[in-house]
Amino acid sequence: MAKVKGAVVVDVEECKGCGLCVEACPQEVLALNKKVNSKGYHFSYMENADACVGCTNCAVVCPDTCITVYRMKI
Repeated sequence: MAKVKGAVVVDVEECKGCGLCVEACPQEVLALNKKVNSKGYHFSYMENADACVGCTNCAVVCPDTCITVYRMKI
């Protein structure tokens, strides 16, 4: 069976830094960035990209639908 690697893309300007995606990630891939977007929010980013399996939990719980998850077979 092929392994799956995921990639999370966050729309930085739409993210309001609620942290729901960070809590929903079972692999502890996401974190809130120390930098802020133009609205002053700490946005989510992939802190541990190699651990992402593309489960889409983060995208499902995002209230602003600013997360897209890609899956790649490796």
